[in-house]
Amino acid sequence: MPAPSSSRRALLRGLPALIWAAGTARAQNGAARPERPRVSMAVNEGSALYQLPLTVAAQLRYFAAEGLEVEFHELGGTGPIQQSLTKGTSDLAVGGVESAIMLRQRGVDCMAFALLGRAPQLVFGVSTRAVPGFRHLSQLRGARVGISAQEPATHWFAKLVLVRSGLVPGEVEFVALNSALSAVAALREGEIAAIAHFDPLISLLEARGDIRVVTDTRLLRITQDLFGGPMPGGSLYAPAEFLQRNPRTVQGITNAVVKALKWLQTAGPSDIVRAMPEVSMHGDRAVFLGAFEKSREALSPDGVLTELGVQTAVRLVERYGALTPPVRVSAEAVYTNEFARKAKQRFQA
Repeated sequence: MPAPSSSRRALLRGLPALIWAAGTARAQNGAARPERPRVSMAVNEGSALYQLPLTVAAQLRYFAAEGLEVEFHELGGTGPIQQSLTKGTSDLAVGGVESAIMLRQRGVDCMAFALLGRAPQLVFGVSTRAVPGFRHLSQLRGARVGISAQEPATHWFAKLVLVRSGLVPGEVEFVALNSALSAVAALREGEIAAIAHFDPLISLLEARGDIRVVTDTRLLRITQDLFGGPMPGGSLYAPAEFLQRNPRTVQGITNAVVKALKWLQTAGPSDIVRAMPEVSMHGDRAVFLGAFEKSREALSPDGVLTELGVQTAVRLVERYGALTPPVRVSAEAVYTNEFARKAKQRFQA
């Protein structure tokens, strides 16, 4: 395929607001045109691997095939993304299912409608420099643990890992890391003894020998064991009112994402290289491709959410969320499979 245009290269350079000219081609197969041919989507800045299906959908022009032009707003984490959605700056958002749950707790009627990952893809690693003779997580007592400053899920995940190992959160100090670069520096300089984060950063640190992976929720078996049930990863979510008023638009977005998920199920390294902008691989193609292979199992095959998975996410938010006492939210109130099931049937995902 032709080389990516400059606007496509810009997507993963961290611009605060970027227009991805996905095109305004008519939807295929005679489908009705979307109510909103131009939509805005709040995403996490950088290139966290759980957002890969969106990059694929844009690069392979799946949004354009649905008659949609998607504007991606790259923002610094869950808080700004949720704020963009509630203020109306963005129509849709990307994040863990827990994002929709937290908004519902605050009285904002949001629903997840397409699943990107069926596991969180979070990894807990211990520094090979700070803990060279690592044997058990109890060795981290009194140590500093790095988490993403932008993603509360990394904090919750780290707490859960430590509690399962017999530690209590007060026995370690959590350090908020503002970027991948600050995470690398903190490990190299011995400022933290462990880290909880996403790929491709984790695979980069592992490849360089900076960490030893201890808990890996890129794997379904580990995810099930740690969370006590299936735990969903990234998803698309939006205000319920937007879903109700723009069903054809939302269906088009979901179609493009589910088609990308299906493509990723069988994509090989050469397919990924051809489809992805070089800049998104952070200058290390081998590490990026390795990260993709490690995360392939975690990708949703069809975009459909499960009730058990959403229930697990609800329990996690109630346990670790900021609201005290926690506001009870029913799982069925924060997700819908209306659009994903139609897309699954259409593409036989």
